[in-house]
Amino acid sequence: MAMTTSGRSVVAADINVTPMIDVMLVLLIIFMIVTPAITAGFQATIPRAMNPEAREENDGEIRLGIDHEGKFYLDITGTSGMYTGPRYISDADLPGQLTTLYANRTVDKILFLKADQAIDFGRVQEALEIARRAGVRVIGAIAEQERAPRSRGAH
Repeated sequence: MAMTTSGRSVVAADINVTPMIDVMLVLLIIFMIVTPAITAGFQATIPRAMNPEAREENDGEIRLGIDHEGKFYLDITGTSGMYTGPRYISDADLPGQLTTLYANRTVDKILFLKADQAIDFGRVQEALEIARRAGVRVIGAIAEQERAPRSRGAH
């Protein structure tokens, strides 16, 4: 945009931010729609333990989840080094997937199990047998800290 006043040209140096705002709003809407869809697959009420060991998650851990319907979810480290998030895996595909994952491991053959407290224990036992046949040597249970009941007199 140039204006001519008395023989001189003046250039307006205003930045047009409308396209940037449009892009940001579109990205916001996309993230608002996609985020719940990513985390919606796995629903489990985790059992509570009296004295669980508090420990941060390490890279490379493999977590197997069993939701309240008894469906399996596998959470592994992807090619980017980040966790994939719990992904549904069918009963038929679970043994092959675990065998592939643990065949390449040389040091730790640990599986962390996160299961809903209301499912039938037979389903957990079935998952443990599949994991054992796939080469898992140690299974760690994921539980939440049980909170001590507060006394009414304490403030």
